[in-house]
Amino acid sequence: MNITLLQPNLFWHDPVANRAHLEEQIFTLPEPTDLIVLPEMFTTGFTMEARAVAEPMGLTTLRWLRQMAAQTNAVVTGSYVVRDGQNTFFNRLIWMQPDGQFDTYDKRHLFRMAGEHEVYTAGNQRLIRGWRGWRICPLICYDLRFPVWSRNTPSTPYDLLLYVANWPAARQHAWNTLLQARAIENLSFVVGVNRAGTDGNGLTYAGESAVIDCMGNALFRAGDAETVHQQTLSLNELRVFRASFPADRDADAFTI
Repeated sequence: MNITLLQPNLFWHDPVANRAHLEEQIFTLPEPTDLIVLPEMFTTGFTMEARAVAEPMGLTTLRWLRQMAAQTNAVVTGSYVVRDGQNTFFNRLIWMQPDGQFDTYDKRHLFRMAGEHEVYTAGNQRLIRGWRGWRICPLICYDLRFPVWSRNTPSTPYDLLLYVANWPAARQHAWNTLLQARAIENLSFVVGVNRAGTDGNGLTYAGESAVIDCMGNALFRAGDAETVHQQTLSLNELRVFRASFPADRDADAFTI
């Protein structure tokens, strides 16, 4: 599978500019791709001003995602601020397929240190989707800190774990460490896509979007600048390693 990571410097509260910027990056990709991953809240930056920027489902950004997926023949995924009714808001990831079919995942773990839990409604169900022979589980930012929610289990198995994020530079060590930990403990590829630059609250983001293999090795790690990176992953290599080191068979059983 060829996966594309887009690590942009987002325009604060400017969906039109962000969609245009990302669209330019998507349409100038050097190679065809299977999966395009955008950061968390890719239309606005990580904001608590949900009422000012939220979109109802089915409008501009969803249509834009459908167009991007159709024109690239790839799944396009990332999260943005969605309104349901007048007073309910979600940090919602869209999993958009080239045929226009899509699924959603609402961020489970809301970042209370920024007051996210007071503005948005938490999700309660993971999303795992098959795509071109792979099983893929997309999650959002703060979810990375919670290994139980991220766990690869026999009842809900996956091969690739994705995190879309706005993860500030002040906690970059945790980002790097936890991406590797999630890969090792779940015998899975892990991809983390962060943003770069500084947001409207003055928070700086060091980027360091990454691709980690099932042994915890970094196959790619971006710097702190805007980055577009394409990486080919081998499902056969993953299966060979899992067969030779089946640590998952000794995992503790649990339910959430």
